Amino acid sequence: MTEWWDKQIQRADQLVPKANGSKDLLKFYGHLLRAQKDIYDFLRGCKDWLPSGDLENDLPVLIDALPGFLEVIQSHGPESLAVEAHDLSQADPQVQSERLRMYWGNGSEIQFFEKAFLQPYLRWVRESGASPVGREVSIGERHCPFCGGNPQVSFLQNKETTAESGNRDLMCATCLSSWEFRRVVCANCGEERPAKLAYFHSPEFDHVRIEACDTCRHYIKGVDLTRAGFAAPLVDEIDSAPLDLWAREHGFTKIELNLVGV
Repeated sequence: MTEWWDKQIQRADQLVPKANGSKDLLKFYGHLLRAQKDIYDFLRGCKDWLPSGDLENDLPVLIDALPGFLEVIQSHGPESLAVEAHDLSQADPQVQSERLRMYWGNGSEIQFFEKAFLQPYLRWVRESGASPVGREVSIGERHCPFCGGNPQVSFLQNKETTAESGNRDLMCATCLSSWEFRRVVCANCGEERPAKLAYFHSPEFDHVRIEACDTCRHYIKGVDLTRAGFAAPLVDEIDSAPLDLWAREHGFTKIELNLVGV
């Protein structure tokens, strides 16, 4: 629903003034979230139309939202993205559509425009009751059960008032949906031995930690909503970018980069 996007935007705006080392990232992400919400609202507002989940069929409607999205990136994105957004805005519509098709079939985390543009579309596909069609997806508990995407962030929350500790969920980097996942397990390789699972956090980000695996040398950020129930995992994950520096310095690779490239 629209309220979900509003929560992300409000959290980004709230964190910017006190951000330490991530202020520019959060400012840009706030603008990006607004652009994504505009795409989502545009699709929801299309009269007598619902997404089929087949990108090829839905492209004639979806592509109408691309110019406004690219304009936001040109105005508020870092120079490299702004230049690419300008070039893409001048490209033939067939070229624009082909880039989206290629990402849909077998996308990469470094394809910023395609990933960012299709996130609100996929969220609306899920909420409207359709399913994605024609994607090469991974299957298993460590991948999104809806679209097959990698996890972007994990988070703990109390789903039952009597629970003593939070339940763990993963949020998809591709469609932004969430699914339940076991607490003491690597979200990348499935390692279960506690001795192989490492955690790191800083007092500066008391509700966020690095969840790393010594077996596969990958990590994901975890946001503890039982400590900070007002947090928004996607946004707080970006706010805590200094923790990613610690992980990289210790030889860990993130399961999937976020939209600001961290």
